[in-house]
Amino acid sequence: MPDSDKYPVESDRRRFVKGVVGSAALSGIGVTTAVSLDSMTSQTAEGGGTTLYRGNERIAGPAPRGMPQIPLEVDDEGYVRGIWPEVEEGGPNEAPVAEQEIGGVTYSTEWYQYCGSQTSPAVDPREDRDNYFRYIGASQYDWQNEQVEGGDRVHIDDFEDYEDFNTSVGESGIGKGALVSWRSQGLSPGDRLTVLLIRSTQVEEAAQNDEWVEASTDQAFIANLNQCTHYCCVPGFRVLGEARQFDAQDNIYCNCHQSVYDPFSITQQQYTALPREGTSVIPSEYRE
Repeated sequence: MPDSDKYPVESDRRRFVKGVVGSAALSGIGVTTAVSLDSMTSQTAEGGGTTLYRGNERIAGPAPRGMPQIPLEVDDEGYVRGIWPEVEEGGPNEAPVAEQEIGGVTYSTEWYQYCGSQTSPAVDPREDRDNYFRYIGASQYDWQNEQVEGGDRVHIDDFEDYEDFNTSVGESGIGKGALVSWRSQGLSPGDRLTVLLIRSTQVEEAAQNDEWVEASTDQAFIANLNQCTHYCCVPGFRVLGEARQFDAQDNIYCNCHQSVYDPFSITQQQYTALPREGTSVIPSEYRE
């Protein structure tokens, strides 16, 4: 479905975007909430303090920064899982924190505290959850909808054709993508973490010259939290025909406001992580 802009059924992001952008909807929300919505991905938002992270490079559009990368590994049986750092007590405000050194970088769960995710049990350091990537049942990717079942763990064999995988959007062999969830079993749709998983030869090339990329990827797999940092929409990689208009057919493209990310250019970035405790900045009626 290269020329379609449909979203996964489970995420229903289009309803969220309309609620945020529509002036009528904002007038019904109220001034305080409207300000919160405007600042939910802003670097100047009051919250958990400045966070350094590794993320894909934002190369066009209104998004303020790249989406955070998720370090991953392939286990001995070939299943792909995200890395969740060890929990340590005694962090800021005596709250538990989860962080570890990977490839010379301090990796922390604070990387994912934006767009309402900060209140999800999925990013709570105290939660002992399944770290395997699992397929989302209704995906942007036709191959995924046809060949695997929602809830199945991702296996390396599912991507054995990644070197020459093709869609009608972009060049053949750029990479094979899938839309998956992470640490989200048993959670409501609004609390699930949606992840873009890609296997590409370009990941292997990047890993040769970057200590972090080498340590945070495995067997050509790379992953990012798939929430656009502009208004929390769900971008696509080589599946949205509209991307051609913005020269984004081989990149990650968000068709809500035309933000573009390079999935293979990983840089150090920063933002203000929102606080984990308390109420989500996104009203429940607009969460996915």
